[in-house]
Amino acid sequence: MTEPFFKDLDFILYKGDSFKLLKKIKPKSINLIFADPPYFLSSGGISCQNGKQVSVNKGEWDYSKTIEDRIKYHRKWIALCREILKDDGTIMISSTLHSVYAIGVALELEGYSIINNIIWRKTNPAPNLACRCFTHSTETIIWARKQLSLKKKGKHYFDYEAMKLENGGKQMKDFWEFEPEVIELASASKSEKKCGRHPTQKPLKLLERLILAASKEGDLILDPFNGSGTTGIAAHNLKRKYIGIELDKSYLDITKKRYEEKNA
Repeated sequence: MTEPFFKDLDFILYKGDSFKLLKKIKPKSINLIFADPPYFLSSGGISCQNGKQVSVNKGEWDYSKTIEDRIKYHRKWIALCREILKDDGTIMISSTLHSVYAIGVALELEGYSIINNIIWRKTNPAPNLACRCFTHSTETIIWARKQLSLKKKGKHYFDYEAMKLENGGKQMKDFWEFEPEVIELASASKSEKKCGRHPTQKPLKLLERLILAASKEGDLILDPFNGSGTTGIAAHNLKRKYIGIELDKSYLDITKKRYEEKNA
């Protein structure tokens, strides 16, 4: 494996291309993968931030693709993830309506069986400036397991009791929203961005619930699109091991700083 960008105990960050580095991870070694891949929205569009009109261009990694290219892209990294997942391991992929259908097709084509699609409702989404459709206020997390054969699926782990406890003693449903005092903004709170910002940063509370639901203490969690490291911080908080892969050094620097602040 490539020399880590940062390593401390069971928290490891790698700088590089996921399509290359995933091939170097030991087969069937990962318990849970969370991924927030590019949405391919950066094509000159606009959004609203703090009451101002802003560009949605996030970077070259998010440039728009044709539907054929999107499915091809997702199939490639999803196939690599399947090789390193344990047979009872699972993958969770976050997306919006712009790419969730391509991801769903890619998962099934690459030998996965979908368990759930979790809907996360944002309490304070960006306004719809065009006023020509409903305001986008949700994201979908697809949760899937390996399809080992035509009739056999992987026996995935689910902490039903922990989810029931968190939901006041009732079964946890697949529609989630968090109180405004827990999550201040549509994405992550200001306090979670004090070490630096990522344009698609997810709330820590969301990642902690996902990881708690689908893994045990000591399990190995991987995020092939590390970003600012929320998956890693959540994994660390819940006593899981973590591997994060990220191409952009500036986001790895943010992740490292967040980790070091937690352990100061």
